[in-house]
Amino acid sequence: MTANTTAAAQVTAWRNAVVVAYGASGLAFASWVSRLPAIRDGLELTPGNVGLLLLCMTLGSFVSVSASGLIVLRLGSKRTIRAGAIMVGCGLAIAGFGTSVLATPVAVAVGLAVIGLGTASWNTASNVEGAAVERAVGRHIMPRLHGSFSLGTVAGAGLGAWAAAASVPVFWHLAAAGVVVAVSVTTAAAWFRADVTPLPPERSVKPTGTNTFEDPSTGPIPIVRQTDAILEQPLDNKRKIADAWRDRRTLLLGVLVLGLALAEGAAGDWVALALADGHGQTDAAGAAGYGLFVTFMTIGRFAGTVVLDRFGRVPVMRWCAAMAVFGLGLFVFAPVPWLAFVALAIWGLGASLGFPVGMSAAADVPAKAAARVSVVSTIGYGAFLCGPPLLGLLAEHVGILHSLLAVMVMLVVSFLLSPVARKVA
Repeated sequence: MTANTTAAAQVTAWRNAVVVAYGASGLAFASWVSRLPAIRDGLELTPGNVGLLLLCMTLGSFVSVSASGLIVLRLGSKRTIRAGAIMVGCGLAIAGFGTSVLATPVAVAVGLAVIGLGTASWNTASNVEGAAVERAVGRHIMPRLHGSFSLGTVAGAGLGAWAAAASVPVFWHLAAAGVVVAVSVTTAAAWFRADVTPLPPERSVKPTGTNTFEDPSTGPIPIVRQTDAILEQPLDNKRKIADAWRDRRTLLLGVLVLGLALAEGAAGDWVALALADGHGQTDAAGAAGYGLFVTFMTIGRFAGTVVLDRFGRVPVMRWCAAMAVFGLGLFVFAPVPWLAFVALAIWGLGASLGFPVGMSAAADVPAKAAARVSVVSTIGYGAFLCGPPLLGLLAEHVGILHSLLAVMVMLVVSFLLSPVARKVA
């Protein structure tokens, strides 16, 4: 077997392992979201109380994502993903135990907080790992990696709908999902390579055949691997994060992602309940509606690579924001239930590419990818995590359906900021 064949096989195994990490994250998310109506009914919660419950996960997630840049730079993406997956698996089991056995919101809140702590840093590390494997493959694959997340949510939503229809206790459902998530991700992480792949030099250099590069202006310079930077330069890591927070394009990318992430997050947390309470559907139909949303979001992500290659980031982002606005508005004002399901398909397509395109754009400069991805992730996940609980509080006054109209404001902002996603030379 030639060296090129071996290297190609390693990259393929690496890509497949990253796909598993994204898919497992989607499975974990959809597992508890799809059982939210059952959790609400089992604990006899009002919409405002559900919002407060979700806020516990938000707080854990926001703490985690705020520190995710330093965590990934310090520990490496492999260890961060493994630790996050184990935490999420434990959090799912705790939330299920709190619902079915203890029947107390406090225990469920603790479980959701643990899920939040594990998920946020895990997802940031996955985006760093995904950007690295995208560079190794040499073509756009980030939308398809996020499509793997969506496939995981489709599977999770389908299993959740079945579990709800079959009256499977929430504990047994979420505990089983937690075991699958933790075992699959910790196993797949053995093939991750971002932590040991040389960072592309920022100047024009040529290889020397040793562990150095030949720089025309300064002579030989050492290859710096991400692991070396992680273990030996903690102060430099902090400076990288600070510089990323001062970079104008990075901040605008974060706001662009924020609107589309809010559209995705609001659907995840509130579509099932909105169909049940606002459109008079059963809990099982509500879970199926969320499954429809993520199915079309998955279609959009797998088709996104071809669309992005043909039209570019800016036009695609504009169309995504416009479709999300139209689909969300149609869902809120649909006069008959079947039209609400059609609206979910349009909404899902519109929300599909915001996060993957934002992550790819943040990683345009490889040497600064980890810091910038963490900043965009922090801003984007801020909406993804904080928005849905706040919508729950708003729903106390205007109802679940009409509270979703608040998401349109940020979608309009995302539409106007689409040019910032243009690829950096």
